[in-house]
Amino acid sequence: MKKLQSVFIIFILVFISCLILINSASVIESVRYSLFIFKENVFPSLFPFFILSDLLINYGFVDFIGNIFKGFMYHFFKVNGSCSFIFFMSIISGNPASAKYVKELYLSSKINRYEATKMLCFSSFASPLFVIGMLSLFLNSKVSLFILFTHYISNIVVGFILRFYHPSFYSKGSLKMAVNEMHEKRISSSNFGNVITNSLINSINDLLLILGSITVCLVMTTIINNCFHLEGVFKCLLDGLVEMTQGLSYVNAENISLKLKASFSALFISFGGLSVHLQMVSILSDTDIKYFPFLLSRIFCSVFSFLLIFYVIG
Repeated sequence: MKKLQSVFIIFILVFISCLILINSASVIESVRYSLFIFKENVFPSLFPFFILSDLLINYGFVDFIGNIFKGFMYHFFKVNGSCSFIFFMSIISGNPASAKYVKELYLSSKINRYEATKMLCFSSFASPLFVIGMLSLFLNSKVSLFILFTHYISNIVVGFILRFYHPSFYSKGSLKMAVNEMHEKRISSSNFGNVITNSLINSINDLLLILGSITVCLVMTTIINNCFHLEGVFKCLLDGLVEMTQGLSYVNAENISLKLKASFSALFISFGGLSVHLQMVSILSDTDIKYFPFLLSRIFCSVFSFLLIFYVIG
C-alpha cells in the first residue's frame, strides 16, 4: 500500500513538473507577482507586529492585558484573559499573524489546546488597513467599511458559537499581581539583545514560510487557469478562494453589479484564501493544534458574510 502511495505521489509530482515546464512563462510571472505581494503588502504589514508581539510576550504584557480583559473574554467567549492579547493584536495586524500569536501563547503555556483552537477560529481577521486600502480602489468607502464590519461580526458570531466548547475556568487575579509578573519578566528577560535577536530570527522564518505559501498557491491557480481556460466569475471564484488579493482584483474588474462585487469580496476576505490557510498550517506545523475546526469556521464566516452583504446591499 505504501509503495502504491509513493508511486502515485511521484506520478503527480512529475505531472505537475511537466505542467510547470509547459506553462513556464506564466509560472515565472506568478512567482514574480507573489514576490511583489510579499514586498508591497505582507512584509511591511506583518514584520513590525511579529517583532512587537514577541517582545510583548517576553516582557509579560500578556499577563497584564489578560488581567484587564479577563472578565470580557470569559463572559463573552469562555476563554481566559490571556486570549485577549490574541484577539486584539489579530484585529490590528490581520492574518496570518493570529496563528503566530496562538502558537507563542500555547507553547509558553499561557493558553491550553482548546483555547488555542477556539482563538484560531474566531481571531482570523484580515488587516483593516489592507481591506480598506484594497477595496477603496474598487468600491466606495461606505461599502468597504460595511464589508469590514461584516467580517468582524462573522468572527464574533463564531466565538459565541464556540463559547461552550471546553469552556475555561474563570481565574481570579489582580492587576497588581500582573504588574509584578511584568516586572519579574523584565528582570528575567533583561538581556534585550538576545530577546530581539530571537524575535528577528523567528519572525523572518515565519515570513519566509508565508512567502512560500503565497507562491505555491499563485502557481497552482496559474496552472489551473491555463489548463481549463477559466474566465469570468468562475476564474474570479477560483483565484479568490486560493489567493484573496488576486481574487479581489479580478472580481471587482468584472462587469457585474455592485451587490455581487461586494458579496464576493466579503466572501474572499472572510475565507482568507487557501494561501492564508497554508500559511496558518505552516506556522502551526510543530504544534498539536488542529486545523479542521479552523477550516469549518472560515467556511461559516465566508457564507455568513456573503449572505449578509447580499441581502443588505440593494
